[in-house]
Amino acid sequence: MRAVHFGAGNIGRGFIGLLLSRSGYEVCFVDVNDTLVSLLQQRGEYTVALANEAQEAAVVRGVTAINGKDLERVAEAVANADLVTTAVGVSILKHIAEGIAKGIEQRLSRSNAPLHIIACENAIGGSTQLKEHVYSHLSGEMRSKADQYTAFPDAAVDRIVPIQHHEDPLHVTVEPFYEWVVDRSGMIEGFTEIQGVHYVDELTPYIERKLFTVNTGHCCAAYLGYLQGFQTIQEAMADQGITAQVRQVLEETGELLVKKYAFDSQEHKNYIHKILDRFRNPYLTDEVIRVGRSPIRKLSPNDRLVRPALQAFELGMTPNHLARAMAAALLFDHTEDPEAVELQSTIQAMGLGRAVTHYTGIPENHPVHGLILEHVHQLKQQVHS
Repeated sequence: MRAVHFGAGNIGRGFIGLLLSRSGYEVCFVDVNDTLVSLLQQRGEYTVALANEAQEAAVVRGVTAINGKDLERVAEAVANADLVTTAVGVSILKHIAEGIAKGIEQRLSRSNAPLHIIACENAIGGSTQLKEHVYSHLSGEMRSKADQYTAFPDAAVDRIVPIQHHEDPLHVTVEPFYEWVVDRSGMIEGFTEIQGVHYVDELTPYIERKLFTVNTGHCCAAYLGYLQGFQTIQEAMADQGITAQVRQVLEETGELLVKKYAFDSQEHKNYIHKILDRFRNPYLTDEVIRVGRSPIRKLSPNDRLVRPALQAFELGMTPNHLARAMAAALLFDHTEDPEAVELQSTIQAMGLGRAVTHYTGIPENHPVHGLILEHVHQLKQQVHS
């Protein structure tokens, strides 16, 4: 079996590529990083190490790579694949869509063999978004045919893979925990299951559970840690005050999730406890600036902070701790992060209130908007005291 995976970065190699290889796929990575592509072509293998006491390692063999700038080779690989996956970042999906579209055209001109394309991104409806980008490159007739033989099932993925500093560029260290959930209802009948993937008929509860717990909690630790001068998530989570605040945020999102999806309350508390332990993993070194980067995206209406806060408010809750997390994100001023620079410039130009509405979509007369402003002022006082 052949899989084409877009994104030969740490998540691509250390998570998706690893599981695909374990399931018997020959994995062809597609990336624009010349160094990674060249090394994968030369070696045909790489090592994945687990961030635990035993430092267990596995060698992933039978892999190769294609430069993403070579559209013809990319299209040919897609046309001959049994499965296509991505881990490139949701903003990059539009850039890989043309090669996938060309591959689908070639494939459908030769056979009606089904193809599944799964976007493994930190986004709600990642595969659905990718499908829209891909279909923008297809004719109406080709879209109709693709609808019959090509599926884009949405997925939720979870594995912490920090920035790596290894002598070997292909070596990757990952946390032991992982979760890859795929929407079974979006797949073509007779598909081959991937080892280690959990298939469900209703994906949204799993996506929001992960987004509102792992992603929300992780960025909270990053922004609060940044304000107090910590360099890593592990240092920040060693601070009892920050751990308490992150827990309070996750208790808020947890109350929302239990109300919305009828999750078992105790099971979700256990899930929160597991997530906090993952953030504290002493064998990982995850920098707060990596986790906190792109604050504009993280403050957008459908992402990990605003979405649960407004949903909680609609259910009669006061999202006080989520508002504090948003306030901390608004104070993320790392000068080497383009979004952080833009955010601070906009706040200076528009004023805080208008900037909050501009990025979050929360109207200035909304109670949550007022909570955010209050917390910004409180955090500023704490930082400067």
